Amino acid sequence: MESYSVDHLIITPDKKGSREFYKVSFPFRYGRFSEIKSPGFIFQFNLSGEIKFIQGIGQNWPHPAEWLKRTAGNDWIYYSAGNYRDIYDYFGEYYFPYFSYPSNSIMDGNPFNDQSVHSAMKSWPLLQDKIKKLIPRTKPKRLKDLLTRITEKDQEALRRRSDQLHRLIGGQVTVLPPDTRHVDYEVIPIIVADGCLYHCGFCQVKTGQDFSPRPSKNIIGQIKNLKQFYGQDLYNYNAIFLGQHDALSAGKELLMLAATNAYESFEFERSYLKGPSLFLFGSVDSMVHVEEKLFESLSALPFSTYLNIGLESNDSNTLKVLKKPVSVEKVREAFDRILEINRRYEKIEVTANFVFGRDLPSGHLPSLLELTRHKLNSSCNKGAAYLSPLMEERMRDQESKRKLLRGFLKLKTQSRLPTFIYLIQRL
Repeated sequence: MESYSVDHLIITPDKKGSREFYKVSFPFRYGRFSEIKSPGFIFQFNLSGEIKFIQGIGQNWPHPAEWLKRTAGNDWIYYSAGNYRDIYDYFGEYYFPYFSYPSNSIMDGNPFNDQSVHSAMKSWPLLQDKIKKLIPRTKPKRLKDLLTRITEKDQEALRRRSDQLHRLIGGQVTVLPPDTRHVDYEVIPIIVADGCLYHCGFCQVKTGQDFSPRPSKNIIGQIKNLKQFYGQDLYNYNAIFLGQHDALSAGKELLMLAATNAYESFEFERSYLKGPSLFLFGSVDSMVHVEEKLFESLSALPFSTYLNIGLESNDSNTLKVLKKPVSVEKVREAFDRILEINRRYEKIEVTANFVFGRDLPSGHLPSLLELTRHKLNSSCNKGAAYLSPLMEERMRDQESKRKLLRGFLKLKTQSRLPTFIYLIQRL
């Protein structure tokens, strides 16, 4: 690992991070990347020269184990260490992601209001200006080429890149499955179907479109264009998200078409990262009615597959309040099948979403325990239950959030499924 010292900068063109995603309580990098260390910050770039991480150095930085990350959708996320034990109990991860856009965040504070975080985000274009002046007298050629790539990926170029990504797939991914946390949300999105079946009244992330599968030609075209879009940095990916909100309803033929073509085209067998993963959403109806042959086919793929089903509630009054047009009987049938699939297929994990909030009917939480505790004879380590906070306006104050968190921990201790809070993260 060769480094160069140039004008108070330490530049390392090729650093090798972990080849797997681990859950650890210290700063952790995966994949291949380049790094520039200045007196105040550490900047890390992907293989295309795009800024990926910024971490502060020194006493002014909020915490020595925290950092900023930029996504392919050009959003900044601040990874907070908080209290490691509490964070892990809530989210199943040692870091809490603070988003630079509105979400259903239930944690207090906003690091983007911190002056040192502001300085970090401003420091990156300042670094670009500095290395532009260094390029004419930089040797060797490998280092000069790296610095040139980095200066070409300025803020405007990255904005255009994120716009291009959204054009290629036909719109922004408004929410990623909660299980994508296992790969730090680093997924390549391929849209196999638009819209959803239900248009639930509580939902704030869906498009309002009726459910409509994409033509095969469109899916193949996306994969071809995405391969070109990710370019050199494709080497740092080993996971796909088949979107948007109910890919399971798209059926076996389209899902197999997308998964097999993506694996081959993206050359995941050559990825720096081990263990390819596939993520998708499903609905109550798709879970109930999908043929067993689909799960047999998914199990035969070279992916570990994570399927997330939006159940929302096991209480009829709550379903009415949420304006979710399904019956409790169908929710229970879908949950039974989730348990069955998790028992039957080693390479498939199905998880369930439920809502969580202050003003839901009194039967909601007891009905959740009917599923997550009383239906199970013992604790399970597969098939998590995710609780999505309903952050209505009066839930924004500090005490309301803390009360909701206390309620969550009480339910978590009684659940026999792994139980975590679901944060809405986009791409």
